[in-house]
Amino acid sequence: MTQAAASIPLGDTKRTARDTTATTRPTRGRVGQERTNWSVMIILILCAVTVLVPLYVTVSMALKTGAQAVDGNAFSLPSPVDFSGFAKAWELTNFPVSFTISVLITAGTVIGTVLLSALASYAIARNWDRRFFRWSFYYLLAALFLPFTVVALPQIQLTGLLGLANPVGVTILHIMFQLSFSILLFTAFLRSIPLELEESARIDGATTWQTFWRLIFPLLAPMSATVAIFAFLASWNDFMMPSLIIADSSQQTLPVIQNIFQTQFSTNYNVSFASYLMAMAPAIIVYLFTQRWVMEGVTQGAVKG
Repeated sequence: MTQAAASIPLGDTKRTARDTTATTRPTRGRVGQERTNWSVMIILILCAVTVLVPLYVTVSMALKTGAQAVDGNAFSLPSPVDFSGFAKAWELTNFPVSFTISVLITAGTVIGTVLLSALASYAIARNWDRRFFRWSFYYLLAALFLPFTVVALPQIQLTGLLGLANPVGVTILHIMFQLSFSILLFTAFLRSIPLELEESARIDGATTWQTFWRLIFPLLAPMSATVAIFAFLASWNDFMMPSLIIADSSQQTLPVIQNIFQTQFSTNYNVSFASYLMAMAPAIIVYLFTQRWVMEGVTQGAVKG
């Protein structure tokens, strides 16, 4: 021990050590003592109200009788609770047929969008130094700014000429219009996957096709869930494209069939709201069960690992 260190009292030595530790140790607030950001809290409450109030009105109106539905008080509770509106909506919309058609179109859209977007994004991300793939990505990004209404007439004529004025044609168009945004998400996510993983697989003798399906595609599961839920919501809720493309009214999707409540059944509020509730129930259920993967895919694709 040096003379200078020996001259420092023991109490001062302990106090100096504590001061040094307090200086180097990062300050951390105690659990439960974080300050509440009231401005953000108020905004979130208002956003929740804008969603919950219409949902409450929809459920309440669907459970009312015809007389209660037209009494002018949409926020009143149904008394008594009446389920006849659901039975009438089931009959008017031919719910089993229209629901099945919507499910088939949506399922085809989700599967096709996920597979094609993942394959295209993998080719673009791993060949970014080549001009063709780079410009293909920019071309797809430009398609994001092209709404369906701009190309509606050519699409109607083309599907008619090819015999695709049916749910199959709608499914193909849904996939095509979802590719741009989905490829953007997949490409950002693929850039966070280390290339060393693929190099190890190739050293073991795996081909490009095997590397993608056995290594890369399973790693894309969070982003695949994100792309799937966006494709599901876009396809399930679409009204314009099926109404313009599908020629046979008996093959129309559920949102198009529900247009009858805007015309000849416009005063049957309990029936129309019951039909709306049955139509949006699958979307709500799917989102509630997949929202965790949606947020995980968005956050993982936002940064490069």
